Amino acid sequence: MKGLVHLYCGDGKGKTTAAMGLALRALGAGLRVTVVQFLKDGQSSELDPLRRLGAVVYSGRPGMKFVFQMNEAEKAAARQEQNDLLRRALDTPCDLLVLDEACAALSLGMVEEALLRRAVLDRPAGREICLTGRDPAPWLREAADYLTEMRCLRHPYDVGVPARRGVEF
Repeated sequence: MKGLVHLYCGDGKGKTTAAMGLALRALGAGLRVTVVQFLKDGQSSELDPLRRLGAVVYSGRPGMKFVFQMNEAEKAAARQEQNDLLRRALDTPCDLLVLDEACAALSLGMVEEALLRRAVLDRPAGREICLTGRDPAPWLREAADYLTEMRCLRHPYDVGVPARRGVEF
């Protein structure tokens, strides 16, 4: 079976949710799943259940700042950490590789473009890959076999409702 590229992008809610649903479906079918969460602190509610079902998950550490809050030294350390997460994932055998927030990590310079290109364009023949994030690079759009854009029409955050555990994270 040829592995295809899924890209969930746009400014709407649901990109990570769709990717994690795909991971759940793959696990249910007996496939090996690896998840990398870029730019996140490893606290998202879906991670522990995915691990319990057999997924290998690589993510940031609690207390990780947003990139705009980091000084240059913190950015360099975070960039190294994000690249290390991706390298570890590429060394992990899997049938589905989910790269959550890869688009943002790339656009913010927090992951090496050459490394991400290798993950997507030079993947093993049977590996399915799923990427999420806003504003994907043109080459990612071109590489996508599935290209789904989530568009925000309304969001509770716009009227002051904070992110809720179990819904937004």
